[in-house]
Amino acid sequence: MKHAKERTNKAKRAKHSDGKKSIKIIIIIVAILLIGIIAYKMNDFIILGKNKTINLVINNKNVTSNLKKDILIKDNEIYLSKQDLGNFFDKYIYEDEENNQIITTYNTKIAAISLEKNTININGSNKDTFTHAIKQDGNVFIPIEELKDVYGIEIKYLEDSKVLTIDSLSKEQKKAIINKNTSVKSSTKIISKTVDRVKKGSYVIVISEEKGYARIRTENGKLGYIKSSKLSNTVVVREEMKEANQIEGKVNLVWDYYSNYAKAPDRAGENMEGVNVVSPSFFHLDSNGELKENVGEAGKQYVEWAHENGYKVWPMVQNDGEGMLSVTSEIMNSYKKRQELINEIIVACVQYKLDGINIDFENMKQEDKDLYSRFIIELTPRLKDMGLAISVDVTAPDGGETWSMCFDRNVIGDVADYIVFMAYDQYGASSNKSGTTAGYNWVQLSLKKFLETEDIESNKIILAIPLYARLWTENKDGKLIRQSAVPIRNTENVIPSDAERKWDDNLKQYYVEYEEGNDIKKIWLEEEESLKAKISLVTENNLGGVASWAKDMENEGFWTFLNDQI
Repeated sequence: MKHAKERTNKAKRAKHSDGKKSIKIIIIIVAILLIGIIAYKMNDFIILGKNKTINLVINNKNVTSNLKKDILIKDNEIYLSKQDLGNFFDKYIYEDEENNQIITTYNTKIAAISLEKNTININGSNKDTFTHAIKQDGNVFIPIEELKDVYGIEIKYLEDSKVLTIDSLSKEQKKAIINKNTSVKSSTKIISKTVDRVKKGSYVIVISEEKGYARIRTENGKLGYIKSSKLSNTVVVREEMKEANQIEGKVNLVWDYYSNYAKAPDRAGENMEGVNVVSPSFFHLDSNGELKENVGEAGKQYVEWAHENGYKVWPMVQNDGEGMLSVTSEIMNSYKKRQELINEIIVACVQYKLDGINIDFENMKQEDKDLYSRFIIELTPRLKDMGLAISVDVTAPDGGETWSMCFDRNVIGDVADYIVFMAYDQYGASSNKSGTTAGYNWVQLSLKKFLETEDIESNKIILAIPLYARLWTENKDGKLIRQSAVPIRNTENVIPSDAERKWDDNLKQYYVEYEEGNDIKKIWLEEEESLKAKISLVTENNLGGVASWAKDMENEGFWTFLNDQI
C-alpha cells in the first residue's frame, strides 16, 4: 500500500510539473505575439536604415540584385555599366571601337556617346555633354543622365537613402497625398518590416491597390505597403503612351517593280481591293555604295495616286546589281557608312512624303550577318522618330551562305515593324533541277521555323507569295536546259489546252508536264487553289499580313480573291 501511494504522489507531482511547463510555454508564446502586435502598432518593428550600396529602382521595381556592376558616382555624375544598360534598356548596345564610342538605341532614338570627348550624337545631331563614357577596370560605364532623352526617362538620385530611381516617361504614373502619419511595410502581413515612414501631407507614388492596401514608393525611393485609407487625392500625373500601328489589321502589300531605270508606272484609275501598302522600286545602291533614286515626276505622281486611294507607300531599297556582295559588305562593316546610308534614306522619305521603307538586301556575306542586323537596329529608330514603318525582306531559314545564312531573323523580327518572308524560289533561277516555286509543305515548314526556331512574334511576319510560276525545259535525258518565270495571268497562254493537270496534295499545286518538239516542259502552277492554301497560313498562324510579288503579274479578279482570303 505504501509503495502504491508513493507512485500516485509521484504521478501527481509529474502531472503538476508538466502543467507548469505548458503554462510557461503558452505565456511565452502570448508574450511574443503581444510584443509583435505592440511593435506593429507602435511602428517599431525592424526599421531599415540607410542602404549600404546604391539601390536601383526602375519603374517602381527594385532591380539592385540584377546589377552586373556597381553604380558609379564620379564628380557628381552617375554611371551605369554597359552591361546593365544592355540588361535594362538596350540589349543591342555595343562599343564602336573604330570611332571609340558607345552606340545605343531605344524606341525612336539612336545615340553615339564618345569615350573621349564630351559629345553625344542623337538621331544625327551633335550635342555637347558634361562628361563622356569611361572605362574602368576593363568595363565601360556610361553617364545615365546624358541618355535620359534617348531612353525617355526621368532620373533622381536620393543621396540620403542611397536610391537611384529611373522612371519611363511613357508609363503611367499616379500620385497621392498621405492623410495620416504612418509606416510603410514590406508586405501586407500583420508582422512585417518597416521600410520607411511617411508624414501627413507628403506625396507618394501609387503603384497598385488591392484588398484595402496600396503599394507605394516614398519620397525616399522606398517601396512598400500602406492601407489605402491613408491615401487622399490620388491623381494620374502622367498617362501611359502607347505606340499605334500604321496599319490597322493585316498588311496587304504589293511590290510594284519597274526596274532601276524605267519610269514609275501610271496607275491613275487603278484600284486594288484590299491592298493597303504599295512598294515601288524607288531606291537602289549603285556600285559605289551610294543610294540612287528612281522617282522623278512619275514617281511623285505615283505617290499622290497611292495616297489618294488610301495606300501607304513603303518603297523598296535594294542592293541588286553587279558587285553588290562586296559593296554591301563595305557599308555594313563601317558605322560611318551605315549612318551615311541611313541619313540618305531619311532625307528621301521626307522629300517624297513616304510612309515607310521596305529593305530588300539580298546576296550578302554570311560573316556580315550581325552587321546587317546593326544596320536595321540603327535605321529603325530614325524611321520611328518620324512615324514611318520599316519592313525587311528575308529568305527561308535554310539555304546558301549568301542567300539564307546572311540573315539573323530573330533580331530583324525583334527590331523592325515587320519581317517579310519571301516564300518563293524554292527552286529558283539558279537551280540546277526543275521544281516548284513555292510548295505548300515547304512554306509551312519554313514558317514554323520563323515562329519556333527563330522565335519571331507571329503578328510581325508578313508572308510573301509569288504571282508567278517557273516553266522548266529539259531534254529527253532529263537535263535542265533553261527556265523562265511565267506570270499567273499568262499561264493559260503558255500551257497547251490538252495538257493534263495533276494535283499534288503535299505541294497543294497542280503539276503539268508536256512535250514540245524534242523537249519536255514542266511547271508547278500558281493559281487560286495553290495560293489559297498558302494564304490560309496567314490566318492560321495569326501573321501580320501578306505581300505579293509582283504587280501586273496577277490575273483578273486577283485582288478581290486575295482580299476575301485574308
